[in-house]
Amino acid sequence: MAKVKRKRAKQAQEPESIFEKDIDLDIAKSKAETWVENNKSKILGLLGLFLALTLAYLIFTRIYIPNQESSAQAEMYAAEQHFNNGDFQKALDGDENSSGFLSVVDSYSSWAKPANLANYYAGISYLNLGQFDEAIDYLGRYSGKDKVISAMAQGAIGDAYTEKGDNSTGISYYQKAAAYDNNFTAPLFLLKAGLASEMNEDYDAAKRAFERIRRDFPESTQARDIEKYLARVTAKSAS
Repeated sequence: MAKVKRKRAKQAQEPESIFEKDIDLDIAKSKAETWVENNKSKILGLLGLFLALTLAYLIFTRIYIPNQESSAQAEMYAAEQHFNNGDFQKALDGDENSSGFLSVVDSYSSWAKPANLANYYAGISYLNLGQFDEAIDYLGRYSGKDKVISAMAQGAIGDAYTEKGDNSTGISYYQKAAAYDNNFTAPLFLLKAGLASEMNEDYDAAKRAFERIRRDFPESTQARDIEKYLARVTAKSAS
């Protein structure tokens, strides 16, 4: 009998409990509506800012950058022809009919891939003209994702430093270039690192570079004479 009374008492309380929950929900809803009303201007401002930033991003990525890249590529064409013909000064400066790499670099944002590539071409042009500081400057500006060109840029900086007589810095850049581990550039710059280390009389470092060519790139052009280089540094280190 007592159990029945407790059950009836619990059932009698349930509607009241549900009613109380409805009141709590109404209070929470009212508070939320009040907060939105009080902060309407801030909410609209943030929404407007978000939409403006989204629109700016779309214009920048879908219109501005493609237009920059198209124009820069058109101006690069003649400079690349001069470069391929070995006329490095014209490749840099352009001529009466066309722009050079320096103009492309100055006129276009580095966001444009051709303008970024123009840094590399300008650096190689300066290297061929014997203007090593300028070569280091422009090659250092290149920041593309192409691993082969990135390796070539680092290696060319190494060439510029060794031409300046700074073999140690040159070796560090050759090592950076060789870290782009591909069959074309890695053995090339390992050989350069080895030869520069040999010039610095660091025969152990030279031997390590030559041994890596023999071990990891046996089919490369640089591996053809690698035994000769190894024998030479081994003899020097023993004397």
